[in-house]
Amino acid sequence: MTPEEHLRQADEVLGRVMDGIVGALPALPPDPESSGDPDIPKDSYGVLVRAIVSQNISIHASRSIFRRLKDRFGGRLPTPEELLADDPEELRAAAGLSRAKTVSLRSLADCLLSGALDLDALAGLPDDEVIAKLDVVKGIGVWTADMFLMFHLHRPDVLPTGDLELRRIVQKAYGLAAAPTPAELTRLAEPWRPYRTLACLYLWQLAEQAPRL
Repeated sequence: MTPEEHLRQADEVLGRVMDGIVGALPALPPDPESSGDPDIPKDSYGVLVRAIVSQNISIHASRSIFRRLKDRFGGRLPTPEELLADDPEELRAAAGLSRAKTVSLRSLADCLLSGALDLDALAGLPDDEVIAKLDVVKGIGVWTADMFLMFHLHRPDVLPTGDLELRRIVQKAYGLAAAPTPAELTRLAEPWRPYRTLACLYLWQLAEQAPRL
């Protein structure tokens, strides 16, 4: 049984969502040519920068701010050295970052340069240890670590319960009166195991097709 077949059999609502997706279908690991977002980084550092930028905002807002960050550095991501050398307030204003995200980006740069965080070592660790290692960076919590696990390490069974947009999409797709709490989402997603990552990718793709969902 394929992961897609498992999800369809495990959850009829999710199955209808999957059947309604048009165009390139989500996959794990994802096909880099199928992404509708040309700004998705491929390297560990870039993925973490994008994840920090994306905290608590929509997919569309994330894209805009990430592009503005790159525009400040000639259309590319700044190196850790460049992040620390830039004026924090000028960086924040130019990219549209919050002060907390500016602090987090600078903390990431500092941890990489000091050796407090070794990105190359993360691929060989189990999910919970990856989360613990990333916690050394100010502002990186479980949500950001979940994004790293899903989109860079391609772990198959990650459920980012702290993702506000995912919870909003689930509310609409499942006809709920309110967005599910993290605990409620965990219970609802139990049938998706061991492919919760793929289920989330389909739900996010639904929002991509219907931005007003």
